Amino acid sequence: MNISHIEHIGIAVKSIEEAKKYYEEILGLTCYASEVVEDQKVKTAFFQVGQTKIELLEPTSEESTIAKFIEKKGEGIHHIAFATSGIENELKEIESKGINLIDKTSRKGAEGLDIAFLHPKSTFGVLTELCEYKEK
Repeated sequence: MNISHIEHIGIAVKSIEEAKKYYEEILGLTCYASEVVEDQKVKTAFFQVGQTKIELLEPTSEESTIAKFIEKKGEGIHHIAFATSGIENELKEIESKGINLIDKTSRKGAEGLDIAFLHPKSTFGVLTELCEYKEK
């Protein structure tokens, strides 16, 4: 594996506007970016904390995985994301070691990252995301 750092921690929330108040007014962080990722049916908001980011995830549809997560488990930590390089090779290597993949190839995520998820049944209950920034 070629992990360089924790890229972000994803937190599922019902309302980004409500959750932002906690991160900004209580913790003193600044939301530096927000976007909608249409194919994932989610709205995101990002906060930088050192080298790591906090990603708030609000569902934009009842069919989104975030809406289903909140319905089943409530608001809270949804996933941890690791920065890597060579994501496609990483996925092949991980799968060869018996880890179940949600994504067999990477797809586009927020902030221009290529992303892929590992199934939590293979990762001790933690939904794990791999992220790679590819220059255009």
